[in-house]
Amino acid sequence: METDTLIEELNLLWKPIRPFLARQIEELYGRRDGHILEIGPFSGLIFSLAHKNVGESFLIAAFPEAAIPLYRQEARKLRLEDRVGIIESGGSLIDIADESVDLAIFRGALFFPALFQVDFGAIYRKLRTAGIAFVGGGFGKHTPPEVISRIGKRSEQINAAMGRVRVTVESVWDQLRSNRLEERCEVTTEGGLWVVMKK
Repeated sequence: METDTLIEELNLLWKPIRPFLARQIEELYGRRDGHILEIGPFSGLIFSLAHKNVGESFLIAAFPEAAIPLYRQEARKLRLEDRVGIIESGGSLIDIADESVDLAIFRGALFFPALFQVDFGAIYRKLRTAGIAFVGGGFGKHTPPEVISRIGKRSEQINAAMGRVRVTVESVWDQLRSNRLEERCEVTTEGGLWVVMKK
């Protein structure tokens, strides 16, 4: 099965997880204003945040290109096409202005090196002063076990087909140290493996 098809299936599969994961991000962010950016092929949390009025402006920096029509279609279905912008981007985020983002979200960032590399330095540059990034992966700390059990097996199969690798906390710290960002970040295993970056 092609990667684009697998990404589409995984995003559909994970829709029930979004409200719970969005709650964790909302608690972390602690604001209702600001510009929110979601990055990469596993986006969609931004729709939950927009519905909850967490944030004032919203943008998905999507890749690969095949993911863009999926997000545009969903935005139309949710009547959010006027609120959530969707652009084609890449991991280096060259299309995004530096110091323009209050909250950046990059789900699935750490686990698919065959598909893309996470650029922590680029994410940090996009954050405004006091901005936060939530980068990593997992079901989140608020997702009920019964919701996870419904999708867990198929999610694991799709992840394996896309080349998911196991990542350790120490390897994440190595990446942050190589970008000289270790003093700006926390790594949490609450509800997955996540880097919380603060500017």
